[in-house]
Amino acid sequence: MNVSVDRQVCQGHGLCVINAPDSFELDDVDGKASPVSSVVPSDQEAAVAEAAESCPEQAIVIE
Repeated sequence: MNVSVDRQVCQGHGLCVINAPDSFELDDVDGKASPVSSVVPSDQEAAVAEAAESCPEQAIVIE
């Protein structure tokens, strides 16, 4: 599984970091999310999927 965040859509709500803290981080400057790595470890796939579903802006893209 690969993950990315559309930073033009992200509003920095931080729900992704709450749901998948090992897979997402918030930028210290603009507060927007980004994945720690574009490749999601298999043990984090469920948390990343939950984070994508919980994103109010639907900014998380899973492939």
